Amino acid sequence: MQTQDCTAPSLAELRPMKPTSTPTFPVYHELVETLAATDAHPDATVAHVMATCAGYGYSDAATVAMIMARMGMVDNRCRMVAQVVDVMLISSTAFLIQSHDGRVVILCYRGTPPTSLITWLTDTDVNPEKIPISFPHSPGTFDVHGGVYRNVRSTRYAIVAALQRALDGESVLEEGGTKPDHALESLYVTGHSLGASMAAMMGVMLTTERSYAPIAAKLKAVYTFGQFMIGTPLLAEACNDVPFLRDNVIRYVYANDIAPQLPPTQSGPFEHFGQEYQYRTNGGEGQWHHNKTPRGQIKSLLEVVGNPLSFLARQFQITRNVTFHASVYDHLPHHYIAALTPPGVHSEYGE
Repeated sequence: MQTQDCTAPSLAELRPMKPTSTPTFPVYHELVETLAATDAHPDATVAHVMATCAGYGYSDAATVAMIMARMGMVDNRCRMVAQVVDVMLISSTAFLIQSHDGRVVILCYRGTPPTSLITWLTDTDVNPEKIPISFPHSPGTFDVHGGVYRNVRSTRYAIVAALQRALDGESVLEEGGTKPDHALESLYVTGHSLGASMAAMMGVMLTTERSYAPIAAKLKAVYTFGQFMIGTPLLAEACNDVPFLRDNVIRYVYANDIAPQLPPTQSGPFEHFGQEYQYRTNGGEGQWHHNKTPRGQIKSLLEVVGNPLSFLARQFQITRNVTFHASVYDHLPHHYIAALTPPGVHSEYGE
């Protein structure tokens, strides 16, 4: 198990990114209060912050801490927990960002770098794992995405231990860092790509395992971006019977992002749960739409293998006569951040 701890810069150390008489940072001056008080989801500010956190989850603890300080979690504590075992197709990294006062924690799972063969193999390692899940109205054994489950399992206990410390009014860091003034009040879980699927899986675990009930009581919402399906229609149905998983697992889909359409039907039946919002341009300015029917599966693995062509087509502007119904290009995290930035709100770089 690999860990990395750090604390974010103070407000005085967050220098404006451009000459101005008005401080550029933080982006949201009352972010901790907003995260602690928001009960209705999705929320535009929360979605922007979670998308940004998920996008920078591809970096290291110091970078995540800095970006979240710029967003408004000034003086945060950031702990990275990672487990990598190539032969087991495990490449699991998560960040716990704790507000300075201790009231808010964001659990962010790292996603799938396109350059990493191991993590791509993890995503396509869909042989189902039969997992007992104690749903309130329908406990039983369910088929879940094998790669997603093994990656969540590999870091789960270290993450739960850190969350328990936060619940007890302690720092998420094992050593060092100031003691918070408050115990955990509000927990959010987020991620992009494989990280999104891991976030959804962790949401299911937290809300169904009795031993996690004290932590689950603080869970406000799960925000995911470009999420793969994590289980069969039977699992999706059981999740949608749980009010929190039906209403507070918020899935964002940018345009024709291929990831929410995976695994393909050749791998067996899979289905999404929770609320789905899709960004559509319709030939003009883009908007987020609530989909009553979630994205379905693509038919063939050949679409996955051939899909990088859509990325190259975008890069070389050769799409005039070519239509792609599933796109790797639309999966990139910066699209989600840009589309979810509210009008008039600065970026994480002060622009």
